Amino acid sequence: MIRYLFLVFIYSFIINFNYSQDIILGDYIPGNGLVFSSTDQNYKVVLRGYSQSLFESKTRSFDSSNILDNNVYNRFRARRVRLRLSGNQLFPGFSYRLQVDLAQSVEGDGELSGLLLDAWVGYNITKKLKIIFGQKATPTDNLSVQMASNSLQLPERSRLTSAFASIREVGLFMEGKFKTGKKSVLKSMLCITNGDGSNTLSNDFGGLKYGARINFLPFGTFRNFGQFRQVDMVRELSPKLMLGINGSYNVGMSSRRGRENGDFLFYNITNSDTNLRLPNYLKTGADLLFKYRGFSLIAEFIMTKAFISDDITTRNDRYGNPEDLTTNFRGYSAEEYARTQLMMGSGLNLQAGYLFKNLFSIDGRFTSLNPDEYSFMNNTSFYNRNKYYTIGISKYFSKNYSYKIQASYTLVDDAAIRDLSSVDYSGSENILRLMVQIAF
Repeated sequence: MIRYLFLVFIYSFIINFNYSQDIILGDYIPGNGLVFSSTDQNYKVVLRGYSQSLFESKTRSFDSSNILDNNVYNRFRARRVRLRLSGNQLFPGFSYRLQVDLAQSVEGDGELSGLLLDAWVGYNITKKLKIIFGQKATPTDNLSVQMASNSLQLPERSRLTSAFASIREVGLFMEGKFKTGKKSVLKSMLCITNGDGSNTLSNDFGGLKYGARINFLPFGTFRNFGQFRQVDMVRELSPKLMLGINGSYNVGMSSRRGRENGDFLFYNITNSDTNLRLPNYLKTGADLLFKYRGFSLIAEFIMTKAFISDDITTRNDRYGNPEDLTTNFRGYSAEEYARTQLMMGSGLNLQAGYLFKNLFSIDGRFTSLNPDEYSFMNNTSFYNRNKYYTIGISKYFSKNYSYKIQASYTLVDDAAIRDLSSVDYSGSENILRLMVQIAF
């Protein structure tokens, strides 16, 4: 399906340029990309991109005085290298986006693995309603996932995102925007998606995912797309607030949080029949965004719940050969084991910052994860780190994010850390990050 969407983009791009004569290049502003438009302003296409280089240094300390770890774990990498082509036509109201990531982040970074990020086509049914088909960021994640990666307050997203967000999905999306008062605005979003994340080309083992989000803006909309950017770059002249709630129900999920498909499979096997018994996954959340004169505040809360069949008899060998079936649930009941493979629990993220007029900013963040008794969040290799305290400083060289330098320090407390001999200890981690971004 993604291949067909790509062909639609190319077809739309060629057709619109053929019919939109006298295409001109607009004034170039670093960070805003290259803008081409027709002389009548009916058709516009934008090509933009950015690169982020990240240095990360990590040290560990243990509660026990018998354990010493003087190692410093350093790494340097291209964090994000993204290229985006987008366009719209005022009449008859089509729009599209194609975005790729040449750095191809891994799942543990709170991002997606893979080249293709966005691939969607939209149509404005009315001035208030828009329908979108394709692959895009889902509105059922926490609020900060809706915000562009080049406009983050800190070098990395919060751990709440990596724990619970599915990031992007393939499906049908509907967006609405309605005035509810003199200034107040209500934005609603509905979606029906594959429930298996992005780039899903393999067999679909589960059902669909149904989700919705409602955002209420009592003081009107933010200026210059401020809803989708973390820093108050435009220094809102009047207080701006957005309150949001979201929820989703994934029918038959076969991965930890709905980012993949076929990662783990559960069955009820009787005689020669093999019947899937995949868990259903409910995720609910609430969030807040506030901006005023350079100050910004984000608050996010996520909670999950699973509905698991009580007649599971067999599973795939997730940690051996995935094609093999086994009745061994590693000392758990079948239901308990299924929960240990899911991101079960809740999380809270609070972050705030202030941008000075000279484009320096000071930011802070606190993230708390509360895993259930049976949850993959208790896995000491990747998670079981439940308290994150971060402070950061950033320098922006333009209001268009064309060039910025960011540094942060994170203390990871309340952690169970696994050493090289696979023994778990209580302790903490110290993480220093330095990131440089260049955009065109």
